[in-house]
Amino acid sequence: MRLPGLAEYQVREASRIQTPALLLYPEWIDRNIQATIAEMGGDGDRWRPHVKTTKSKNVIRRFLEHGVRQFKCATTRELVTICESGATDVLVAYPMVGANAERVAELARQWSGVTISVLIENSSEADYWQGKRVGLFIDVNPGMDRTGISQERAGEIVELARRCGSQFQGLHYYDGHIQAPALAERIAQAQHGYERLMQLVARLDAEQLSPAEVITSGTPALPCALRFEAFQGGGFVHRVSPGTMVFNDLSSLEQLSEIGELRRLRPAALVMTTVVSHPSPRRFTCDAGHKSVSADAGVPTCAVLGHPEWQPLKPSEEHLPVEVPAPEALPEVGAVLYLVPKHVCPSVNLFDEGLAIGGGEIMGIWRIDARGHEGPLVKEETVGE
Repeated sequence: MRLPGLAEYQVREASRIQTPALLLYPEWIDRNIQATIAEMGGDGDRWRPHVKTTKSKNVIRRFLEHGVRQFKCATTRELVTICESGATDVLVAYPMVGANAERVAELARQWSGVTISVLIENSSEADYWQGKRVGLFIDVNPGMDRTGISQERAGEIVELARRCGSQFQGLHYYDGHIQAPALAERIAQAQHGYERLMQLVARLDAEQLSPAEVITSGTPALPCALRFEAFQGGGFVHRVSPGTMVFNDLSSLEQLSEIGELRRLRPAALVMTTVVSHPSPRRFTCDAGHKSVSADAGVPTCAVLGHPEWQPLKPSEEHLPVEVPAPEALPEVGAVLYLVPKHVCPSVNLFDEGLAIGGGEIMGIWRIDARGHEGPLVKEETVGE
């Protein structure tokens, strides 16, 4: 993987920016959307991107401008953000139970012009949603063992689809456990699962319960799904659901940078940071700890754009130490650096807003509208009981 040069990302008014700061590059966001659609054969209808990466109305509206009109989300705040952005089709791709389910039902009533769907994996959930204004996707566990009903239990899936009645919309099959570095290995593993998925679809077809839509694939498995011919012309709409490549990070670029049109993908979200200390001859510290660049994907948490030889070390909450090959390579205290996160999705979630950058200039401020979660919805008279 080769990162782009520093020059196209630098901000001329960097001295005005308090750090750490999230920088967003609309030109590259648009180009990344275009490159992904091109890899899908020019058909934006094949994409149901997850908004957990961007969480921004500004980005969702750019999707809509490029013909992508269906989305996925995981939280009710993301659901509200999508609805307010003008989208008309959204799947809440996370188990919604208890008060969370009630909130989704409330939003489905409020946003009657939006097709809202949820995931289910058992008969109790199907019964809860019966008659409510939501579509139902059965969450199929492809072996990730995080949520869903195992695809081995085909008979139960058929009966669950029957129980959904007219609300049954299709199957959700998130194979996020497929992470092999080699594309050939990922394709072999993913397509073995897709063959079994197609057997399940055939079983549903035979029972007159044909799914209208089958959703697969996050970022690593995207090229595997696009190369699986049975997903085309199968009597259903097949959509993939990665969201990371809109902004990109070290992980997604490593997985996709040698594949077709996806070679054109570039980082579109960086974290600007400032050098704050020289604690030792070959180490400096900047203000980009794990409260601004997520550490969930391990160390190093990021790369310093323009300096591949610098090695980010284990961060603390506000501090990111970086080791350099020689003392003379130390940047000055006060120097501004540009970081590419290893995992951009939770990194974006750490900021209330980002700066839109174009041509080296600050173009505006974009809210990260869906950051965090909605507040607890409790009745006033129950507080303190």
